Amino acid sequence: MAARLALAGVVLYAIIDTALVFLRPQLSILHNAESDYGSSGPWAWLMDLNFLLRCALSLAAVGAVSVTAAKSRGLQAALGLVAVWALGSGLLAFFPDDPAGTPLHASGRIHLAIAFIAFLAVLVGTILGWMALRIQPRWRRVAIPMAVLSSGALVPLLLLGRAGFHPQSLGGLYEKIFLGMELLWLALVVVCVAQGSGEALE
Repeated sequence: MAARLALAGVVLYAIIDTALVFLRPQLSILHNAESDYGSSGPWAWLMDLNFLLRCALSLAAVGAVSVTAAKSRGLQAALGLVAVWALGSGLLAFFPDDPAGTPLHASGRIHLAIAFIAFLAVLVGTILGWMALRIQPRWRRVAIPMAVLSSGALVPLLLLGRAGFHPQSLGGLYEKIFLGMELLWLALVVVCVAQGSGEALE
């Protein structure tokens, strides 16, 4: 059940993110951070809802893996870091960011700090998760995609760190690629959980 909820959450999250591109067309998909959709203005509440959804789906993925995978220190560390990412994602809903080019307020500073911690946590967590899960039968056949998604996510994150969210930078694009890779990693892992448990994925 947790695996199916996590997978449904990833799909719904992507749908909401895509809808926000059209609902707030004044924000650039290339230049603006995803969090800017949650800044003051119309439909900001929908991005806040998506942050909470990201928290819930990530925790569901952690729960699904924790009850099906063989325990190890590496896996426990990985799941703990993904849980940090999940909780950080949820907290972002309560601290709106300040879009690039606008004054940085206390809420925006807190938002940036939480996002920094959450991004690093999920990057390291998914890499450790791949290393722990690749030797287990359930996930052995997806070891290469897990490696590409988890380790490869470092590239857009480094590009984001270099570009930032300046009005003409591609920071928004790099961030979305990073988030997409991490969410695909979670989806891939929970699909293996669901298939191994005999759950029907429709």
